[in-house]
Amino acid sequence: MIIIPARIGSSRFPNKVLADIGGMPMVVRTAKAVENIDKVVIATDSQDVIDIANRHDIQAVLTSTQHQSGTDRIYEAVQKLNLAENEIIINVQGDEPFIETDVVQAIYDLTKANQDNARIMMNSCYKTISNPEADDPNIVKVVTDTEEVALYFSRAKVPYPRDHHFDTYKGHLGIYGFTVRSLRDFCMLEPAPLEEIEKLEQLRALYHGYDIAMIEVHTESFGIDTPEDLEKAIKHHRL
Repeated sequence: MIIIPARIGSSRFPNKVLADIGGMPMVVRTAKAVENIDKVVIATDSQDVIDIANRHDIQAVLTSTQHQSGTDRIYEAVQKLNLAENEIIINVQGDEPFIETDVVQAIYDLTKANQDNARIMMNSCYKTISNPEADDPNIVKVVTDTEEVALYFSRAKVPYPRDHHFDTYKGHLGIYGFTVRSLRDFCMLEPAPLEEIEKLEQLRALYHGYDIAMIEVHTESFGIDTPEDLEKAIKHHRL
């Protein structure tokens, strides 16, 4: 199941999940982009989003307004939906209206392959980015081992090229695959100091000794975090 967390009260861009892109609310456009992979449910704290989702024949679940993260929100939805322990859950952000099917399918397949591996708590992906792109703290970098398991995520430029030029950084994409079991286990963990410092909740899993499996993907998609991003998205849709 693909669950899209959709919080209405974004501090940087309120109501952004309902922003119009080509005549369709952003969160609906995101749901429509991935509905051929698996069943899609929107987890939201807004009755307005529920009503709009229903008008577009998309299932939606009303969740608490108190959640600190999208992961906690989708876990509440999972509980309300009474899903089986081994059900695969893909967390796709509601501000990714141009996400490619191939990207989400790759994470779904990786999650399925790791379904019975208790060491792997999360599954995610990255794309190759350039040295200048890696300077941007809003683009999260990930370092992996030989098995494509994450060693660390950071807003800083990692690895740091001390002696020579380096131009193949791994830019993390915030799409996650869980089982219901691993999602529950993640949400039961105490927040970690590294998570608080970097403001990256995936560091909670690493801090507590779990693995995050990664896969490289190729994507032109971009998240929408600001009104300027929305203008870019509207122009992109018209192309």
